[in-house]
Order: sequence, then C-alpha cells, then structure tokens
Amino acid sequence: MLADKDRIFTNLYGFQDWRLSGARARGDWDNTRALMADGPDAIIDVVKASGLRGRGGAGFPTGMKWGFMPKEPKEGRPNFLVINADESEPGSCKDREIIRHDPHKLIEGALIAGFAMRARAAYIYIRGEYVRESETLFAAVAEAYAAGLLGKNAAGSGYQFDLFVHRGSGAYICGEETAMLESLEGKPGKPRLKPPFPAGAGLYGCPTTVNNVESIAVVPTILRRGAAWFAAIGRPKNEGTKLFQISGHVNKPCVVEEAMSIPFRQLIDEHAGGIRGGWDNLLAVIPGGSSVPLVPAEQIIDAPMDFDTLRDLKSGLGTAAIIVMDKSTDVVRAIARLSYFYKHESCGQCTPCREGTGWMWRVMERLRTGEADLSEIDLLEDVSKQIEGHTICALGDAAAWPVQGLIRHYRPELERRILARKAAEAEPLPVAAE
Repeated sequence: MLADKDRIFTNLYGFQDWRLSGARARGDWDNTRALMADGPDAIIDVVKASGLRGRGGAGFPTGMKWGFMPKEPKEGRPNFLVINADESEPGSCKDREIIRHDPHKLIEGALIAGFAMRARAAYIYIRGEYVRESETLFAAVAEAYAAGLLGKNAAGSGYQFDLFVHRGSGAYICGEETAMLESLEGKPGKPRLKPPFPAGAGLYGCPTTVNNVESIAVVPTILRRGAAWFAAIGRPKNEGTKLFQISGHVNKPCVVEEAMSIPFRQLIDEHAGGIRGGWDNLLAVIPGGSSVPLVPAEQIIDAPMDFDTLRDLKSGLGTAAIIVMDKSTDVVRAIARLSYFYKHESCGQCTPCREGTGWMWRVMERLRTGEADLSEIDLLEDVSKQIEGHTICALGDAAAWPVQGLIRHYRPELERRILARKAAEAEPLPVAAE
C-alpha cells in the first residue's frame, strides 16, 4: 500500500484550496526556477531514469517520447506541447479530479515539460462536457500568469512560455492524438496518417508532443524528490504511483492514488470496500477502461495491477479505469453496449471501422438475444481481427478487443443462449382442448 508521504496528488478529493495559495502550501511552484536551471536535457534524463510511462493508456516511456523532439527548433516552426484532457474513455475519471482539485500541478508540469522539449507553448485540450473543470482550469491559468509563473519570464527562469486551454466538443475520437491536433486547428477531429509523427509534424505542421494530464502533472514532484524515489515504487518497468478509478459493483467506488503493481484484491479491499456481495460474487473485470478486453475473476483476483501483468493476461492497464462486474451482470449485454458506443464514436474515415463497428454491434445484439447461429461466433471473431490493426488510429482496435475478450472467456455463454433459443423455438405449441 502506498504510504501517505509518497502521494503526489495530496488534494485529490478537494478538501483543500485548489487556488495558487493552496497549491503553494502543498509544495507546488516551490522554486520552479531551480528545477529548470539544470537545463532541458537534464530534466529529460531524470524523467527517463524515473521509469515514468505514459498514463493515458499506451504506457510508452515518457522521457523517451520527449527525447524525440528537435533540440534546436527552426525559425517559424516552434515546438509545441499538447496535453490530452479529453478523457472520454468510459470508466475513466482521473484527469477531471486533477483539474478540479490540483490544477497547478498540471500547469507547473506543463511549464517544466515544455521547457524540457524546447516548446514555445502548450495547449490543454479539455473535454467539452467538463464545464466546471474548465472554469477551474481557466482561473488557475490566469492566476499563474498574474503571478509571473507563465509568460515572458516564466517563474523567473528567463524562459518564455505560454499556456492555452481549448475546450473540445465532446467527441471520443479527439482523444486520439492526431485527431486532437486536427480539432485544435479548427478542422473535423479525424486522425491523421502516420508518418509523419507529431514529433516531426504535429500542431500547425510544427514538432509536437501529446501527453496525458497525469503524465505531465507528476513531473514536478519527480524532479523535486528524485528519479530513484519514483522508481522504487512498483515493479521494474512499471514504476511509480498511479491514479486508479474504480467503478461498477464495488461497495465504495472511488478514484485513488496507489502504487503501481498493487494486487487487485488489495486495491479493492482497501479502497473500494470490497466486491458487492463478496469475492465469490465477482464475475469479471475490465481493468483499463472500456477499450481493453475483460478478464475473468479467477485470473485477475490476485494479479498485480500494472502494464506488463495485464498485457500477459491479454488485456491492458490502459488508464487504470477499473470496471467491476459481479454475477448479476449480463456480460453479453454489457459488451454489446460497448460495441454500440464504438459504432457511434467512429469518425467514419476508415472502411474497416466505419462498416465493421456497426456490423459487430448488430451481431452482438443477435448473440445477446440468442437469435444468431453458432457459426457466427467464429465469424464475429474473424471479422474483429480484420478490423484490428487495419485502421489509421486505434479506435478499430478498441472496438474489437472487448468483443474478442468476450469470445475468449465466455464462448459457452454465447453458445448457451443460441441453443436455448433454438430449443424454445423447436418446442411444439400446446394443442388447445376441444
């Protein structure tokens, strides 16, 4: 269990003031100039040594990603940092808590990360439905400017850095980094073909790095406390603290900061009050937001919650948005509902996704009611694999994986529904008495 002294987000629940005075009392903006004095390359080296992996879902090493940016920006092509606060993944609700209650951690992190990547400015792309969070963020940015922490001589460092907040319009696809860049440029949020990658040609054709809110917000604390401190938490290659979002059939749904690699059972018992109806009532868990395959109870119950363990279970940590399902869940209906979500949110640019997501949802509905044929289970799995990996962005993968997980672990339930329906239809109708 993570010790209180190791927590980064000490105002996660909003018991203290989110404003600049409250943030400074918690240690934010404490001699930020000194953190920047060692230079951009030294900051990147510390982030690399800490083992920080992206907290937006993919888990790519953050320091390595920063290192892809040009070290000498060209005239007319400045470097940019874009912070993904879109958070539209069903089950995910951690970034909103950072923005609501600890926005200055994000703003200070943006300045330091931007300086490390020689970025002229940063843009925070926030989900359109986050109305109150947006108001808090706008106010916090204004405070930072008024205090000289942003602008021409940011935090007294001599570095010029500007920060802009941009509200999205509620499109899930804009959580994909290149679709987000398109949206920031005022165009429809549709993913770009890669290459070129954003580090070569991103926002306005300039070198750009896109990072998640949590990835950026933890950086100042890592620099203050040292890479070795952060790297000592969790298992190798899964270092640090993580915000876990626990929803579904638990007694106390919550967002909590914990050590990476904490066992699932310990996480649920200590923070979420246990499974509703007890551990024997657990059916399955979606461990990383709706886009990752579910994992049956017996496989996840004692599993360490980190990137590598969940990958080995053929799922993923994702954003650590844990959706718990007990035995009252109609698991086929649940996955069918997710299939509808991905059908609805597809931008329609790629044929496998545009046509395939709707087709998968219609087959899932027929499997839910038992109207399908047994052969359609294998057909559905085959089509899902034709969608996976054949689209510009990962939305096709996100739509395919929940369906693949259902077939992998709950094929007997799909077969039972089909056979039960066929048996019911084959029964002769009762003959009325003369």
